Amino acid sequence: MSSLRAEPRLSNELGPQLRAWRDTRGKSQLELSLDTGISQRQISFIESGRSTPGRQNVLRLADALDVPFRERNTLLLAAGYAPIYSEGSFDDQEMQGVTNALKRMLRQHEPFPAVVMDRYWNVLMSNDATLRFFGHFTDMAARPKPRNLLHLMFDPSGMRPFIADWEKTAESLMGRVFRESVGRVIDGRTKELIDSLLAYPDVNTEWQTSPAIANAPLIPLSFVKDGQVLRFFSLVTTVGTAQMITTQELRVECMFPLDDATEVRYAELMNTAAQ
Repeated sequence: MSSLRAEPRLSNELGPQLRAWRDTRGKSQLELSLDTGISQRQISFIESGRSTPGRQNVLRLADALDVPFRERNTLLLAAGYAPIYSEGSFDDQEMQGVTNALKRMLRQHEPFPAVVMDRYWNVLMSNDATLRFFGHFTDMAARPKPRNLLHLMFDPSGMRPFIADWEKTAESLMGRVFRESVGRVIDGRTKELIDSLLAYPDVNTEWQTSPAIANAPLIPLSFVKDGQVLRFFSLVTTVGTAQMITTQELRVECMFPLDDATEVRYAELMNTAAQ
C-alpha cells in the first residue's frame, strides 16, 4: 500500500524553508509574487514567521519554485498541514501501470542496455542486455542489490578499469548528479552518495563544482574491451505526468552505439558468452 509519512508538525520552519527554496531558484520575493499572485507583503510575512498561508497557497508557492513532491510534503508539514503526495513501491497496485510500461520500454530497447533508476542512481529494473553487456567486464552477480550505477563506474573493482578516459568520464558523471537531481537540489542522501564517490581513490573533489561539465547537453561513455573502444551515448527519460513521489523520482537510461563500428563490435561481443 502507498503511505503518507506521519510526521509531527514542524513549527516555525516554513519561513526559512520557503526562503531557502527561493534562494535556490534565484527568485526575489517580487518575482515569486508575480508568479503566484500572492502579494509580496504576504510572502515577506510568511518568510518572517508572521503569517501562515493556507494549504493551497503553500502548493502554489511550491509549484512556482519547482519544489519536488517529497519536499512539498515537508513544506506542508512545516505549515501544519498533512502531506498529500504518496510514496509507493513497485509492488503497489497503483504502480502496476507504470511498472508494466517501464518493462515494455526495457524490452523494446533490446539488444542495447537500459535501466530504471531511482533518485540515488540505484538500479531498480534492467533489461537482459544490461547484465550481459556489463558481465563481459565485471562480475555483476558479486555486486549487492540494488546495484548503484555510479558506484559501478567509480569502483576500481567494477567498470572503472574499462572506461576510456576515466577521469573525464567520472567528472562528467559527477556533473550529472547535480544536473539530474530531482528538482535540481542536492538532498542529504544525494550528498552522502557524492561523499562516498569522493572516497574512491584518485577522485578529485573539484569535480563536484565543474559547471562546464554539468551543463553539457550530451556526455558520451566509452568502454575498452580487448584493446577496442566501444563508444556509446545515453538518453534519459522521466515520467512526465508523475503524481507520486516514487514516479517523479524514476529515470530510465537507455544506451545507444555512437558509431557504426561500435554497433558492429557490440553485436559480436553480445554473441559471445560473458567471461
